[in-house]
Amino acid sequence: MTVGEQTWDAAQLGEELGERATLVQFSSAFCAPCRATRRVLDEVAAMVPGVSHVEIDAEDRLDLVRDAGVLKTPTVLVLDARGREVRRAAGQPRKVDVIAALGEAV
Repeated sequence: MTVGEQTWDAAQLGEELGERATLVQFSSAFCAPCRATRRVLDEVAAMVPGVSHVEIDAEDRLDLVRDAGVLKTPTVLVLDARGREVRRAAGQPRKVDVIAALGEAV
C-alpha cells in the first residue's frame, strides 16, 4: 500500500464519505477477487463505526479510474474523514490489513 495524493468527495464517489473513514473499491464485473474484496470490505465497514464502503465499477467510471491511477481491479483506497487518500492496495486484501490501514485514517 502506498499513499496517494488524491482527495475525494461525495460528488466524485456518488455516495457520502464515512464519518471516520471510507473504503473505496474499484471493481470490474467479471473479477472474482473483486467479489471477495467486497465481502471483506463490507465486513470491516460493519465492524468499525463511522466507516463506509463504496464500490465503483471501473468500466462505468473510467474518468475516476484515470484520476486515481488505477491499473487493475480490485484496487482499494482508504480515505480519511476529509476524503484524503491515506492508503492504497491493488489485489485482494486481507481483513487484518484493511483494519490496520484504517488505523492511519481514523
